[in-house]
Amino acid sequence: MSSYDNHQALAGLTLGKTTDYRDTYDASLLQGVPRSLNRDPLGLTAGNLPFQGADIWTLYELSWLNAKGLPQVAVGHVELDYASVNLVESKSFKLYLNSFNQTRFASWDEVRETLQRDLSACAQGNVSVALYRIDELEGQPIAHFHGTCIDDQDIEIENYTFDAAWLTGAASGKVVEETLVSHLLKSNCLITHQPDWGSVQIQYRGPKIDREKLLRYLVSFRHHNEFHEQCVERIFTDIQRFCHPEKLSVYARYTRRGGLDINPWRTNTDFIPATGRLVRQ
Repeated sequence: MSSYDNHQALAGLTLGKTTDYRDTYDASLLQGVPRSLNRDPLGLTAGNLPFQGADIWTLYELSWLNAKGLPQVAVGHVELDYASVNLVESKSFKLYLNSFNQTRFASWDEVRETLQRDLSACAQGNVSVALYRIDELEGQPIAHFHGTCIDDQDIEIENYTFDAAWLTGAASGKVVEETLVSHLLKSNCLITHQPDWGSVQIQYRGPKIDREKLLRYLVSFRHHNEFHEQCVERIFTDIQRFCHPEKLSVYARYTRRGGLDINPWRTNTDFIPATGRLVRQ
């Protein structure tokens, strides 16, 4: 359990509460969560973050009415800058998108501009939005994380409580540059404790990381309650603290819930994330 799951900044969230669904536009439905709630315990300050990156959202259930009342559908791609004051809480995002359903917009550009304006205001940071027509995405192949999968190790695990100490002594020996992948990442929503399923890609240059220790560390998230974005920043800072890589990138792609998937990445190099959906997305 995190040390801030009862913080007053979370008290007003609709997450975990019974809510009414609205189908006419309402920007007030969006709710932000201060990134500082997670970053302060990690010793991270807004002016001296050890990484850059973004939270990539895919919006699969986005619909509105055109000027003549004909429904429109799109797949949205949103990138929320890592330096924003807030992350966007996912249930509020879903409720906000539902409010577009019976609302008329003059054009696709108006929808995109509305999304960008409202999300930027909620996050208090930079947000980019792209909308795609269905025929633009049809036939796109399922993507995969490049790298060596570490999941098929013959090890016994009995403890599923989060513990960064699994990384103690995990890095030693010669310097390598490699990309490691695990599909066994599972954490839980900070508020509802519903499971969040994801795949994580760790790209680094530094002393070689022991793959068994790394896998045990990732599996220890299994009972951990934290938002997606916070888990990725915790993984980044823990690897940096215990393994001291010269270069490090951590990228997770989570399965969708409520028509949304969240894919945070953090890096201290020129890493560019692949944005295609993985097989479980």
